[in-house]
Amino acid sequence: MEKSILITGCSTGIGLCAAILLKQRGYRVFASARKAADVEKLRAQGFESILLDVNDSTSIQQAVEQILALTGGKLDALFNNAGYLQAGAVEDLTREMDRAQFETNVFGAMELTRRVLPVMRKQGYGRIIQNSSILGIITLPYYGAYNASKFALEGYSHTLRQELRGTGIHVSIINPGPIYSNLRQNAHQHYQQTLAKQPSAHETVYKKMEQSYFKPKKNFITQQPDAVVKKLIHALESAHPRAHYYVGFPTQLLAMLRRLLPDGALDGVLAKIGFKPK
Repeated sequence: MEKSILITGCSTGIGLCAAILLKQRGYRVFASARKAADVEKLRAQGFESILLDVNDSTSIQQAVEQILALTGGKLDALFNNAGYLQAGAVEDLTREMDRAQFETNVFGAMELTRRVLPVMRKQGYGRIIQNSSILGIITLPYYGAYNASKFALEGYSHTLRQELRGTGIHVSIINPGPIYSNLRQNAHQHYQQTLAKQPSAHETVYKKMEQSYFKPKKNFITQQPDAVVKKLIHALESAHPRAHYYVGFPTQLLAMLRRLLPDGALDGVLAKIGFKPK
């Protein structure tokens, strides 16, 4: 029997890769995007694409209703993938920047999940998979809003999993490490629109980020999006899906160090990874 899945943020990167590979695997994929132009591109590629802006409650409601009308009121899985990164020192971020980060990375996923849960409860099964990050497990400086949003998504998802115990609805979290995608380029755009326009005590670090983080080069630890999709497939198809899926060796290593090291010692390790003034 064909399984259906709604994926958010399918215009590029992990979302697009997931839509392609799952469609090839026989899933009925509802590939959503927040821009009409991206929806048209996805439809041209043969996807059932839905306009869905996770920052807009009306858009969420209409998208879910549209999908349920097409499936006869059923939905097997939801992959909350949409998100972006607001880089910058915590002291430089405004309330509006923090709110925007949480609207996309947390509140949108929470509301969309609430919309599909009654459907999954009625049918007695379902899979909800959250695309988090290694920065939902450890923190790095200059990603404060993003760190906080992913930690919030983790806490929400763990609670949801506990509350759904015994319902046939499984909740899993995927924690990617570095992945080739448009996340950094989009983060650079947000930086240019926000923090680049104001003075900061962290100017030296920001210049370093402009030269390195926002313009990443190929390296041995950064993986292709299909590495995430492999974990997604296990979360969708295993009879006993895991609570956490760590993507890549750096993520596995840091998750282990988070459990083993005291905070001060872990900070020392992370200081060698993060951006710091010289």
